[in-house]
Amino acid sequence: MNASVIGAAAAAVLALTWVALGFWAFLLVALAMLIGAVVGRIIDGRLDVRALAEVFRGRRSSS
Repeated sequence: MNASVIGAAAAAVLALTWVALGFWAFLLVALAMLIGAVVGRIIDGRLDVRALAEVFRGRRSSS
């Protein structure tokens, strides 16, 4: 699966959630998808949590 297919599927899930269950359910599903994506990147090793924490603490810039 490429990024376009995954993005389209995520958009479809969010749109159907909004139509069927309303705005607040849409936000809850979107937040759950975001958390799942972050956890997946951490597990895959594509997101360095220590470096991200240092950026938020102001110890290192992103450039």
